[in-house]
Amino acid sequence: MFDTKFVIVLREDLLAWQKLNVTAFLVSGIAGTNKELIGEVYRDADGNAYNPLCIQPIVILSAEQELLRTIHRRALQREVPCSLYIEEMFSTGHDAANREIFAAFNPDDAKVVGIAMRSDKKIADKISKGARMHA
Repeated sequence: MFDTKFVIVLREDLLAWQKLNVTAFLVSGIAGTNKELIGEVYRDADGNAYNPLCIQPIVILSAEQELLRTIHRRALQREVPCSLYIEEMFSTGHDAANREIFAAFNPDDAKVVGIAMRSDKKIADKISKGARMHA
């Protein structure tokens, strides 16, 4: 049904609230740059309107830190646009602070806790190879 795959990979040792927080941020990055991902307004039986949702399923995977680094490198090598969340962002409280702390790290020293991408299915599978379904 879809030629693309929307994948999120989370570091497996995160606390539950961290996984949810990181997932929400990463989804917003992908949806914000892929407007065609957002569907139509939802309406219930009484006619109440609700915000549109993502039209494509999102695959949530998990991996340990070193595999996340590898996945990050693979995405960069293939020039696949991605959203990235690093550990240090947990200590900030707003977008400007997130971007400031993010800019202090390069791909070799960033402690990645989550990455999201949407690309051709085969490419997404190659990039995320080794990660497993999140439990």
